[in-house]
Amino acid sequence: MLDAVDAALMRALQGDGRATYQALADGVGLSRTAVRARVRRLVALGAIRIVGVLHAGVMGREVFAHVSFTVSGPVGPLLGELAGREAVTFAAQTAGRFPAVAQVRVRDDQALAEEVAAMRVLPGVGGAEVFRAGNVVKDADSGVRELKDITIDPLDWRLVRHLQHDGRASYAELARRVGLSQAAARSRVVRLIEAGVVHVTALVEPTVVGADERLGFGVRCRGDAAVLAARLAAVPGVSFLAAGFGRYDLVGTAAAEDRAGLVEAVEAIRACPDVGRLETWEHLRVAKERLRGDGGAAPAEVPRARKGVAA
Repeated sequence: MLDAVDAALMRALQGDGRATYQALADGVGLSRTAVRARVRRLVALGAIRIVGVLHAGVMGREVFAHVSFTVSGPVGPLLGELAGREAVTFAAQTAGRFPAVAQVRVRDDQALAEEVAAMRVLPGVGGAEVFRAGNVVKDADSGVRELKDITIDPLDWRLVRHLQHDGRASYAELARRVGLSQAAARSRVVRLIEAGVVHVTALVEPTVVGADERLGFGVRCRGDAAVLAARLAAVPGVSFLAAGFGRYDLVGTAAAEDRAGLVEAVEAIRACPDVGRLETWEHLRVAKERLRGDGGAAPAEVPRARKGVAA
């Protein structure tokens, strides 16, 4: 059974998956030994996975879009097609005006246009409406961070891959695996994290922690979308939020422990000034879910991360 201390530890690890046990202990008022035991228990139960998540810009996936589909006939075949597309990071059957939605990550607007054109001719698709994000305002899983100017070499990539598998691997273990001194491994990892290349975070398994209520939402604004986005990002339960243009001004995800909590989150969103229209959709079946920047193989040529790219 998970308690309030476990919840606090999970939130802290979402912010910094490599936080020391002492720092975590100071935050919850327990001993370092007790906190270490709790974190290991959370991992063993499958409540969390502590992993490194790549910035999407590193993989050349800087453009994010949400696509809403009208569908003729069963949705299942379309979900299978969407799940098989490399650019698609999320695909789900939904209850709402649109029976299917997808999120895509591509290198630029030309690639987005080509991807949407290809999806529009998939079997069963009656139409596709697009929201193109200008920036991600909040992301509880991957974090929102600037990608700074940095050159990534093959040793950096090896460290990143190990962090993707085990975000809390010790510097001694990382050094052994890539053939560096412990000090050199630590220096490289700190540099990669500070540059925004990789964010080490705790991915929470909703079904284990009893927080598997989730829905998507789109907002049309009456006023300044940036001001409203800042307000909505602070609403408890909003786990993802992006601002942009197209069908909506803002697109997000709300999550809660139970249906009552989800209703509270939706009501809080509706209560925010300048929310002109709110549309929600429940995820009935998720066919694919991949973190931004995650799951791709390292490029054949090691890239130079571009300065100022938003997560």
